[in-house]
Amino acid sequence: MVDADSASPGRGDRIDAKLRAEFDPIHVEVVDESHLHAGHAGARSGAGHYRVTIVSQSFEGAGRIERQRLVYGALADEIGPEIHALSIKTLTPAEWLR
Repeated sequence: MVDADSASPGRGDRIDAKLRAEFDPIHVEVVDESHLHAGHAGARSGAGHYRVTIVSQSFEGAGRIERQRLVYGALADEIGPEIHALSIKTLTPAEWLR
């Protein structure tokens, strides 16, 4: 987890843990980009801005939108109170190796 001046220390680690538990990925990267949005209306609420890359066999056969729905579903409890914005890159292991 790459954490840059997070408003809530450990938030990125919780996101990472939820993604690992749900998808059994071979790679996860959670980057806190909240510091890039200081002063933004969403940043004032205390919820963070994150960029996530996740590589999992769970995405095999799923289109881009379905993959994003799966990730949003895994993080449903975090969206709103903990996550204001989320950028998601999902890959299968075969896509990751290309």
